Amino acid sequence: MLTQKQADFELFFSVVNLMNKKEHFHLEGFTKIISIRASMNKGLPESLKIAFPNIIPILRPTIDSQVIKDPL
Repeated sequence: MLTQKQADFELFFSVVNLMNKKEHFHLEGFTKIISIRASMNKGLPESLKIAFPNIIPILRPTIDSQVIKDPL
């Protein structure tokens, strides 16, 4: 991926890792996942903003290199 979709993928991958570690079963881990979600795509939907008003989005990774690499 060569666009900011790469940043969303990296954030999604971090959520998957948290869930594999079963951190989503604890309030702290679940809150971290919601914070990551707030940084992805268009942010939190209105229903989650209401349910979790104190969530602060994490910093979204920036993708600097958008050059197609030569496969050879």
